[in-house]
Amino acid sequence: MPTVVLIGTLDTKGEEYAWLRNRLVELGSDVLVVDAGIKEPGVPLLADISNEQVAAAAGGDLRALQEGGDRGAAVTAMGEGAAAIMTGLYAEGRVDAVLAVGGSGGSSIAARAVRDLPIGLPKLIVSTMASGDVSPYVGARDVTLMYSVVDIAGVNRVSRAILGNAAAAAAGMAKAHQLARAVRTTQSDERPLIGASMFGVTTPAVDAARERLAELGYEVLVFHATGSGGRALEGLAASGLLAGVLDLTTTELADDLVGGVLSAGPDRLTAAGANGVPQVVAPGALDMVNFGPRDTVPERFAGRLLYVHNPTVTLMRTTPEEMAELGARVAAKLGAASGPAELFVPLGGVSALDAPGMDFHDPKADAACFEALTAFPATKRFDLHINDPGFGRAMAERLHRLISGEDSA
Repeated sequence: MPTVVLIGTLDTKGEEYAWLRNRLVELGSDVLVVDAGIKEPGVPLLADISNEQVAAAAGGDLRALQEGGDRGAAVTAMGEGAAAIMTGLYAEGRVDAVLAVGGSGGSSIAARAVRDLPIGLPKLIVSTMASGDVSPYVGARDVTLMYSVVDIAGVNRVSRAILGNAAAAAAGMAKAHQLARAVRTTQSDERPLIGASMFGVTTPAVDAARERLAELGYEVLVFHATGSGGRALEGLAASGLLAGVLDLTTTELADDLVGGVLSAGPDRLTAAGANGVPQVVAPGALDMVNFGPRDTVPERFAGRLLYVHNPTVTLMRTTPEEMAELGARVAAKLGAASGPAELFVPLGGVSALDAPGMDFHDPKADAACFEALTAFPATKRFDLHINDPGFGRAMAERLHRLISGEDSA
């Protein structure tokens, strides 16, 4: 029987969680209830894992949190404790889905609790916050948010329908996850996973690399380099699920440097290196910074070279100075890698727009980047454009050699 873990603040949502537990049982699920509330639960016998245990899992003391008078610190601590509890339950094979309901505090705790769980494990949060900016709760994980419509304050005609749908969704996903887990345990021929980064302007290169990697026996997961895509790739690289990373499109670093809208944060291009995952990297689409519609480009960039990609995306060409800094950052990040890493440089251009006759073709800017990249010793230069088929295939073949332990290029 599949197991659904309910994570919630039973001091304020005990009635709702009791209702959810009963409904999940009716739907054929085992249920584990984790109390992440700070105060005494409204339904004392409901929790299978108490709030004292959750606080202790974070290295804290529940009474101290209660008496401290700092709600923000207490919520943070209970989120960390719930995450530790969930990691343990998953390692023991005791969770097939996670369901939580709450307002801002409860949603924050639940989001932290599921953040470290693997992609593919169902995670559903019914939240009063789900109709606004959900990035603090979802991040780069496969968390499903359902808007509660009404406040989560008792079970009424509206909330009963919404919570009922949530319970049915969680029960169904848990059953599917349990079946998939059973199938995986009987399969020994699953192909190693490769994470690859792609943008529209580097698609031909990634397609060529993906085709070659498939021929070599890998399954390739492609991440769109839109900020969230890069964060997802970093998270997967840190999870231990990837055999290697083909980071052909590092464009999110340009947005982080210059202030574009698709930054993946300063930690982009670090997870593979920190976790010893073999990686082959290219400066794909470092020639551009992303903004929204043309009239949303900040005034400080007046006079810069802009390209209206479509009505909702405007691209800005990076300058020689910015390209030099980007090259230095890439070289430094790869230089800190603990695992095998190589850098492939396409001297003919780094994106579809950076080719002779195209809007962003700027050999001087590219040269500034390429020169800075040479600070990383394991750099190979190719007289090819990034989208020439030979470039992507060469990256794929080199990554295969790094994964298999072959030293010769």
